[in-house]
Amino acid sequence: MKKILPLIALLFLFAFMPKQKKQRIIFFGDSITYAGANPGGYILRIDSMCAQEGMKDKYEFIGAGIGGNKVYDLYLRMEDDVLAKNPDEVFIYIGVNDVWHKATSGTGTDLDKFEKFYQAIIKKLKDRNIKIVLCTPATIGEKTDYSNPQDGDLNEYSKAIRRLASKNSLPLIDLRKIFHEYDAANNPDNKTKGILTTDGVHLNAKGNQLVADEMWKLVKAD
Repeated sequence: MKKILPLIALLFLFAFMPKQKKQRIIFFGDSITYAGANPGGYILRIDSMCAQEGMKDKYEFIGAGIGGNKVYDLYLRMEDDVLAKNPDEVFIYIGVNDVWHKATSGTGTDLDKFEKFYQAIIKKLKDRNIKIVLCTPATIGEKTDYSNPQDGDLNEYSKAIRRLASKNSLPLIDLRKIFHEYDAANNPDNKTKGILTTDGVHLNAKGNQLVADEMWKLVKAD
């Protein structure tokens, strides 16, 4: 009986111990991120890899993407869609529409305003002690010789995000560089789409997996 009592006490202690809080990670972006939370998307792929590696109890992944969003849209909705959910970490994946919409509808974002709004988002997250990961926009057309119409602007906006990462001492996933290197190795016919994207912008299965792999590596490193 004397031996059983300590065992009972130990089991009682474990039963009432608070469960470890999951790290809540939000992916903040546009239609690429919206699709990322659907079957086959990069967010659900991260969740699947997390489960396969026995880490399901450590992380919670939430998509906060809206189609057509630009950087100022993220700034305007971050209170409801990000801060109110008390995340531990936020991945910011924006920039394609800020460039693309200049050509398609004349409603893009000037580079200086892009950088200012992006910095304002970073400040709000930092003020709440939320971890931040920046991502450069991957591609608007997959040709590897920089002959896609928006390559010049997309490179400049990616440079701006790299500057912000350096200025704020934040981790960066340089999808612009990663996608270009993958396309250079796997797009010998210089196609504008079909390697990592369905249309030059939105991710296909390989593109989603590539993004998921890069993000999951960083999540685990933290």
